[in-house]
Amino acid sequence: MNNLEIYCMCLYDDHLENVKALGYIPVGLGRRQFRSEWLRDYEGENISHKNLYYGEYSFYYWFWKNKLDKIPDDKWIGFSHYRHHWSNQDRVKSDDLNILIDEKNYSSFILKEPNLAWKDHYVILGDPMYVNGHYKLSKILKNSFLSLRILSKNLFAFKKKNRTIKLQFDFFHGMGILDKAIDVLDEKERNDFRKFVNNEHSFNRENMFICRSKKLMHEYFLSVFTWLEKCEPIFGFNLKGYDKTRIYTFLAERYLPYWFNKYSKPLSWPVFFFDTNKKKLNLKK
Repeated sequence: MNNLEIYCMCLYDDHLENVKALGYIPVGLGRRQFRSEWLRDYEGENISHKNLYYGEYSFYYWFWKNKLDKIPDDKWIGFSHYRHHWSNQDRVKSDDLNILIDEKNYSSFILKEPNLAWKDHYVILGDPMYVNGHYKLSKILKNSFLSLRILSKNLFAFKKKNRTIKLQFDFFHGMGILDKAIDVLDEKERNDFRKFVNNEHSFNRENMFICRSKKLMHEYFLSVFTWLEKCEPIFGFNLKGYDKTRIYTFLAERYLPYWFNKYSKPLSWPVFFFDTNKKKLNLKK
């Protein structure tokens, strides 16, 4: 018996056939029109009205409040998106998979069941994304005022060894935003998370995870949603532009790998990009 259940989160109804063909549970986010076969994030106790700002976390909240207690113990529960998918290839890195995969071979790379390599782990996270790569001069010049502010505090900020999670967040989402958010984080996490973002050069990708511990999932959701609610009076919801509108999603994306690495021994696993909304795919069931 397959002990893996994956929820695939989507924004549009026309993803349905592709998600069903994968054998995944289709999840429709937000308040758009979806057919009855979709699982929705606005039923029961929910924050669906925040989906524009919270992204996939509006479903994580729904799952935590309405579903988590009902799943069997020790069952692997995973989450994916219509553009980001778990791979069944454990020895090929995510970036290499993105080059290899197209609409003809896509289905043969999709994860369908737990891997034997998972047996000593309770949490699977996406391969790390490194933030200390090359910063394009065009981006630095485009954000010249922000770049000067950053350089005024540290003349060598953009040297490779200094390109931390904190610098990347400041540069792409606004200087000081991450610091303000960490200031209201629970005291037992505050110093450790600040150290994490100021020293690490990578974080696990796409806000995705697979977990077989209800206890770990509950404790993570409790921690992250308590934090994000404390951030709301600071940042509000009058947010404009991609880098600001989904600020709560971006904060959670850095917090997820920190939290699971602190409280479990997660295994990193390849995740690849492929947009299932491009066309109706001829997928193998």
